[in-house]
Amino acid sequence: MSDHVPFDPGRTDAGRRGLVPLWRGLGGIGRPLLWALVAARASRGKEDLHRIGERFGKASAARPPGPLLWVHAASVGETTAVLPLIERLTGRGFSAVLTTGTVTSAKVAAARLPPGAVHQFVPFDVVAYVRRFLDLWRPSAAIFVESELWPVALGEAARRAIPRIIVNGRLSERSYGRWRGLPVTAGAMFGLVDLCLAQSADDAARFSDLGIGDVRVSGNLKVDGPPPPADATALAGLAAALGERPRWVAASTHPGEEGIVADAHARLAAQRPDLLTILVPRHPHRGPKVAAALARRGLDVALRSRGEPIGPATGVYVADTIGELGLFYRLSPVAFVGGSIMVRGGQNPIEPIRLGAAVVAGPRVENFRALYTDLEAAGGMATVRDGADLAAVVGRLLGDEAAVRRHIAAGQTVAAAHSGALERSLAMLEPLLDGLAPPPARAAGRTA
Repeated sequence: MSDHVPFDPGRTDAGRRGLVPLWRGLGGIGRPLLWALVAARASRGKEDLHRIGERFGKASAARPPGPLLWVHAASVGETTAVLPLIERLTGRGFSAVLTTGTVTSAKVAAARLPPGAVHQFVPFDVVAYVRRFLDLWRPSAAIFVESELWPVALGEAARRAIPRIIVNGRLSERSYGRWRGLPVTAGAMFGLVDLCLAQSADDAARFSDLGIGDVRVSGNLKVDGPPPPADATALAGLAAALGERPRWVAASTHPGEEGIVADAHARLAAQRPDLLTILVPRHPHRGPKVAAALARRGLDVALRSRGEPIGPATGVYVADTIGELGLFYRLSPVAFVGGSIMVRGGQNPIEPIRLGAAVVAGPRVENFRALYTDLEAAGGMATVRDGADLAAVVGRLLGDEAAVRRHIAAGQTVAAAHSGALERSLAMLEPLLDGLAPPPARAAGRTA
């Protein structure tokens, strides 16, 4: 990390009390407004009205008996990363309740959670709702993924002496700088964390500087996760529809990147008239809007959520469904990984590599900086900055199968070097798990 002024949690912010008491107070005052918020989010497909009670701490599933671990992840990426850890923990005889905040992550959890684990939407971070949640589920430990921390949830868990752990901890330089500007609040928050398993040495230094006493480097769980699954019937059907057509996938795109992809497609199609570009928006609900914008550019577009087929004239296939990215990585020799040109962050490059696609990405990959740096150095990916760059790189790879194989092989070597986070995390959690472990007889006879 770069040189910086040592963090001092005693410096003033919010009148020497920090913002946590203010947050707790506003949560109580604002409770009536949450119903309006829920209604607004539901109108945009961001809340499941059939399960809305969960957002107010009410359970929609029975609590399994015995020691239970509360695992909280923000959305799809964090959920996917922590699923293998949950599987290993339930395999040891623990139960788990996984909470997330998005409809898409709930659908992923429903399809992929192991026996012994249930999903609930995370309650709003209001004292009454968090207490109701904790009363109902009675977790033996609370595990937060990456940096998904909420003041009331942390504080109420601490009041009940529930161990509080961060796994796959990540804190960007930007977020770290914001927390350093609120030293009292940061101290009040991060000081409540008992153990942090960080993705990298830089992340570990940031968490430690903000007040966590026990910080260890475990690596990135997203590297160890299985590749996204694919339905065999759907895969066979799409493969038959595509035949020998040249194609590539632009995955997890954000607003602004679809225009760049469209520009690249137009340039490529001038040389390959039968080219198919498969575009997978990061947020599936944007699919119809993306398809309409592409059609206005004069492109022949098919939308998967409407069941529109891929015809001979289809130029862009907008795949706006949930949990099907594995299909399109398997079908495409080249994958542009979005969230890397128009926004900061980037998405997981290991998934396409493991499914046989050469990786292309933009330069804004802070979420996976070490991984992308090693991939580029090894020849396992290519960096692009605009539509012209993207067209040139994708065109070169589509015309050179040997180059695609070299990219994938180099990527697989880098992935192997970055693996092992799951086993390291389990080993670091071992002392805590031993203290929570159920009696051997109950663990052996436990059912989902």
